Amino acid sequence: MRINSLRLLVAAALMANTVHAIADTLAIIGGRVMDPESGLDAIRHVLIEDGRIADISESVPDADRTIDAKGLVVAPGFIDLHAHGQDLPSNRFQAADGVTTALELEIGTWPIQRFYEMRRGKALLNYGSTVSHVVARHAAVQGREDVTTDFMSYFQSAFGAPSAREPITEAELSYALELMREGMRQGALGFGFGITYTPGASHGEIYQAFATAAELEAPVFVHMRGANRMGGDLLAPIQEVITNALATGASLHIVHLNSSTDESARPALAMIRGARAAGLDITTESYPYTAGSTLIESALFDNWQSDYGRLQWAATGERLTKETFEKYRAEGGAVIIHGRSEATNAWLVSQPDVIVASDGISFAQGASHPRGAGTYAKVLGHYVRETQALDLMTALAKMTILPARRLEAIAPAMQRKGRVQVGADADLTIFDPDEIIDKATYLDSMQFSEGIEHVLVNGVAVVSEGDLVEGVYPGQPVFGRLKMD
Repeated sequence: MRINSLRLLVAAALMANTVHAIADTLAIIGGRVMDPESGLDAIRHVLIEDGRIADISESVPDADRTIDAKGLVVAPGFIDLHAHGQDLPSNRFQAADGVTTALELEIGTWPIQRFYEMRRGKALLNYGSTVSHVVARHAAVQGREDVTTDFMSYFQSAFGAPSAREPITEAELSYALELMREGMRQGALGFGFGITYTPGASHGEIYQAFATAAELEAPVFVHMRGANRMGGDLLAPIQEVITNALATGASLHIVHLNSSTDESARPALAMIRGARAAGLDITTESYPYTAGSTLIESALFDNWQSDYGRLQWAATGERLTKETFEKYRAEGGAVIIHGRSEATNAWLVSQPDVIVASDGISFAQGASHPRGAGTYAKVLGHYVRETQALDLMTALAKMTILPARRLEAIAPAMQRKGRVQVGADADLTIFDPDEIIDKATYLDSMQFSEGIEHVLVNGVAVVSEGDLVEGVYPGQPVFGRLKMD
């Protein structure tokens, strides 16, 4: 993608009020249309009207405006189930990576109503969230029914708070679960768990939360308990959540199988497939990097005694020592965790039933992990084109129709996403399969992907001819079906 920070400023002035105004009809001409659900893979012309796909044809339609897609792939817009960067700076990098819907489903947010209010009219991409067990639990302990201070500051404070590390009373748990029920009534897409970030949460507490989700028919999105809290066995955490789901009937999605199970990924995925064959509604995801990232002040790093050199401070790129670890832990911020093997990483990327999701951390405060900027282009450029770990249609399915189907039961609007079909939302990513590639690195994470030429969100261009479009906010909320008006 031909983007840099200087060109963004120039392009904004030239483009915001010209060809990117909403036209009555738009035709995408002569592209290789690929729709993983139907299997369509052919040169077609796509007509867009009022934010939806109105026609897909072999003849060129009349339209007010056209995009020449010759030599390019016209695919459903990528759906990221795991995007912590719920802000405009992060959305820009995600759009440049082909994402049209970016959802915060792992940890989630709270209060849900406040989250949706904050994004309304200001979103480049479609957005939505689960209700957060981590934050609702913190709010229950604090005795707070609402957040009157800065939303994001309160959200981040829950990760470093003593409440995350301590057991809660039955009364506090009942209160937390009621807050989560209320979140579902406000439009949440399920329950979000960061169990490793709440070491004070007992097995019984997590079971009760799963049972509450099942009662509401709300899916659960889970960052599993840390293996260090279960005897060091990497398979024990996955056994906990699968058992809870089987016992309660909850619909389960396990986030970033790569970082949670490391070299036990193969037997872990076998467990997931076995549970699915037995009737459990269970899915999982991975991102295409061998390093992870999280907040250094979180409970994940309590009693950290591993190799400090595995840790890299995202803001500066420096590898940590015991002294700098303690310094930055007191300050708080994003740290990158190296150490996983590329062989296992590539194997997970190649698995057709493992959804692609970025786990991208916000770029609002600067440098972060490159997965927030390059996840999708890396899969399509490196793993599809360069190493041929998987074919293009399979990769696109993992980015589009699989995440859409994961959410359809709780969010009926997702039945119109992840598809290039008549009647579907005009969320489309148009890219050059010979040029697409990620550019973001661990030392320079704020680089835009290349080869993505056009991205439409609800029919509005957010990327045009390889450049980001400024001054447009076509992103719409994705609500859960339990939302009460």
